[in-house]
Amino acid sequence: MRFIHMSDLHIGKIVNRLSMEEDQEYILGKIIEKTEQLKPDAVVIAGDVYDKASPSSKAVSMFDDFLFALSKLGTKIFIISGNHDSAERTAYASRLLSRSNVFVSPVYNGKIEPITLSDEYGEVNFYLLPFIKPAIVRNLFKNEDIADYNDTVKTAVAHMNVDTSKRNVLVMHQFLTDAKLSGSEERSIGGSENIDASIVEMFDYVALGHIHRAQSVSSKNIRYSGAPLKYSFDEVGTQKSICLVELKNKSEFSYEKIELEPLRDMRVIRGSFEEIINKTDDKKDDYIKIILTDESDIPDAAKKIRAVYPNFMLLSYDNKRTRKISSVKKDERITKMEPIEVIDNIFEEQNGKKQSEKQRKLSQELIKEIWG
Repeated sequence: MRFIHMSDLHIGKIVNRLSMEEDQEYILGKIIEKTEQLKPDAVVIAGDVYDKASPSSKAVSMFDDFLFALSKLGTKIFIISGNHDSAERTAYASRLLSRSNVFVSPVYNGKIEPITLSDEYGEVNFYLLPFIKPAIVRNLFKNEDIADYNDTVKTAVAHMNVDTSKRNVLVMHQFLTDAKLSGSEERSIGGSENIDASIVEMFDYVALGHIHRAQSVSSKNIRYSGAPLKYSFDEVGTQKSICLVELKNKSEFSYEKIELEPLRDMRVIRGSFEEIINKTDDKKDDYIKIILTDESDIPDAAKKIRAVYPNFMLLSYDNKRTRKISSVKKDERITKMEPIEVIDNIFEEQNGKKQSEKQRKLSQELIKEIWG
């Protein structure tokens, strides 16, 4: 049984105020090409199809085109909803779609029946577990002790009644403890979403979504495919991919990363303003973060840089002043301060002087706008 594992398409995503739609359309086309070449038995999409619960019409149209192109290749398609998706919207028309071999996880109701495929080695059961929260599962299993996300997934898996003598694949969108973040994932405060990998180790392969960096957790067969595009500068220098999984006998498992080349890469450029502006660069359309090493701020630097790099995203400085800022330690007194006092202190620490009357007035207006 060979299948492609991908996740976190985040169709419709905006990164640093720039739309990624063109890049997403391009990479989805490349995934179609790879699928046509590899001829897998199935394609698994492990959640976060869209970036918002209410996606734009363009985003819906893009995914519709992608699904249609995939289905034309004759492969089975498995989809679950992630934390960015609306489970209800994602599951819309799922019974009709199943007639075209597109299987979408329904809104979680406590019962997950496997979808079974067969090959020369026997049956493979695919369990589709959408992103779930403790409140949902607690309401369905009132007699269970469900305190956190770990208990939530443990309870959901226990009620699947998995036959471990057969080959089983779990498709899931959650955060497993020890997974390495990329900076663009949405997480709960304090690690409350953490789930122990031991809960799902009974499965022959666990196709995970939620973390944007491709990686295995605990064992090789419990794996995040990663997002097909970079959505954070933390991922600069990494190679994006989808995962080709092969299951043979119960004990035989392998995977291969199928590399993807984006329409535009994401890069960090460091140097003085003059060096960067005059730099010879044949990839000026890439998404760029600039780190200026000038000791003094450059007037209208962002505007001037954007004239050279049209997809410039972020600007920061690395000089004596900013290195001093980074050494400022947390002051426990901050928790007892009013917001304007916190801003006053931070401003003075970073700039070596107090806010002007005009700056302080602007700070107070922003505080009022945010907190009311």
